[in-house]
Amino acid sequence: MQISKNSAAEFHYTLSEAGEQIETSTGNEPLTYIHGLEGMLPGLETALEGKAAGDSFSVTLEPSESYGERVDDLIQRIPLKHLQGDTKVWKAGMTAMVSSNQGRHQVTIVKVGRFNADCDLNHPFAGKTLTFDVQVLSVREATSEEVSHGHVHSEGGCGHNH
Repeated sequence: MQISKNSAAEFHYTLSEAGEQIETSTGNEPLTYIHGLEGMLPGLETALEGKAAGDSFSVTLEPSESYGERVDDLIQRIPLKHLQGDTKVWKAGMTAMVSSNQGRHQVTIVKVGRFNADCDLNHPFAGKTLTFDVQVLSVREATSEEVSHGHVHSEGGCGHNH
């Protein structure tokens, strides 16, 4: 089966910039998504179209096809209690997750005060030309419940109520 609209696809990826590896899913859980629901970077989703289990490929994405260009001065002061991550002590240069009414966003901490942190709202990969090496593991038709929820469910459902 080939990846097309409403396919549930599972794949491993290695992400690099200028030949230097940034992150990889290999050795961890693969990435899953439903094709055509805009839950994936546009350029990567285009490259995945028509691929099947066992396919491996490489695609290089300009910022416009991935995380966008960097916006200078996109700094916001955020209360420390709103920063989510694996640490109790925040320092400049660390990344954190922040929930807003637009969803969850990754931010980079620029400066930490007693109660607030100045955070760069640009995604850490904004402005970068990124290369994804992808290995497609499985492709299947998504269930109607998965399509309505907008994500792939693991065995036993998704663990939240809609």
